[in-house]
Amino acid sequence: MAQENCKLAARIAELGFSQAELARQINAEIELLTGKPGNVTDADIRRWLRGETKWPQDRIRLCVEKVLDADAEDLGFVPRKKRIAPPEGDPVHRRALLTATSGTALTIAAPYASAHGRLGVQDVRRFHQDYVAILRQDQAVGGSRKVENLAVELAFRIQSTLAVSSSSTRVRDMLHRLAAEVISSAAFAAIDASSPQRARAHLDKALTFAGLSRDSETMYHVWNHLTLTSSQRENHAEAVAGSEVMKRSPVARRDPLYASLGHIRNANGLARLRRRSEALRALSDAERAFSRSADEQRPEWVKFFDASEMDALSSFIWSALGDHGRAEYCLHRTLAAIPDGMTRNRALYTAHLSLAQARQGDLELACATARKAHAFLLPSSGSRRTAHTLAATRKEIVASGSKSPEVVEWVEESSQWI
Repeated sequence: MAQENCKLAARIAELGFSQAELARQINAEIELLTGKPGNVTDADIRRWLRGETKWPQDRIRLCVEKVLDADAEDLGFVPRKKRIAPPEGDPVHRRALLTATSGTALTIAAPYASAHGRLGVQDVRRFHQDYVAILRQDQAVGGSRKVENLAVELAFRIQSTLAVSSSSTRVRDMLHRLAAEVISSAAFAAIDASSPQRARAHLDKALTFAGLSRDSETMYHVWNHLTLTSSQRENHAEAVAGSEVMKRSPVARRDPLYASLGHIRNANGLARLRRRSEALRALSDAERAFSRSADEQRPEWVKFFDASEMDALSSFIWSALGDHGRAEYCLHRTLAAIPDGMTRNRALYTAHLSLAQARQGDLELACATARKAHAFLLPSSGSRRTAHTLAATRKEIVASGSKSPEVVEWVEESSQWI
């Protein structure tokens, strides 16, 4: 009874090949080698995996070694007879192969793979670990140039690796998807630093990677940041148009969480265009979609959109509509539920809470809340959004003309850090 070739199965899985794609690539190598198309099929691959074919024909085996970037025996194939080892010291191991048609000897250099080898799923995972580390740092310190530059550097490393290495279609798509997510993180750091021009430049690159990945979730991710960038540039009509793309994307049609985020971005843009009834309808759609969303595995970047973030984004809409009391209510809910480690967001939403309080005339309370927001900002933070929100709070308080000792003291204190 034939024994399954577990080593071959593991290598195919590691490199992300489907059986059909592996057969196509082997046939392409056979054609380069012999001048005639190969005839390996996915059925042949299955026979190898089942162990029914223990040692493929020479020309096929050599091409399998090249495509899978490993020696045949390391792939679990068992030779019919012991092969003669090449002489020691021979810098290039060469093998002779009789072509099927002419019977003449053909010499082939063994080192097929490039110095970088063939990329596999493990390489994607290693890059992904670096990406997650960048996301964690962004959540802590906000949009610092260090975070932005780390993301740009990682995206460049992924792109460079793709340029000089071979990979399966699946692995290549995974790396293009990851590159788009990484450069989108650079864009978000620029957004948090209130640099929408830099963010837009990053997102132009992210769109290219997302298109190459052929993944609707990745394209949605880029459009989410494009919408934020438009909003930050006060181009709210463009932000509304971008959110319409998000709402109608394939991933939003199948996952209520993505639909909810698209609706709430839409509501925010509509509120700033003073289209109150449409904004409230979009907010209601966002709330209904969010209530239907299930806890399931999703990309790392979208994990920020939880119940606390839903309340925070709702507060922005109520603020734009002039209902600062309801905005304050939403922000209290946000700060009560925000996860540990989201230091940048805690500072940002505390700053927005102080602004909502100031706009309602609760000046002493607004000063105390703003002081808390500033205390949350780490020295390395680059979150200009938080600083700008605190500046807006200060402007409201100064404009009030209050002579309250607490207010006067805070106005003087805040001049040192706003």
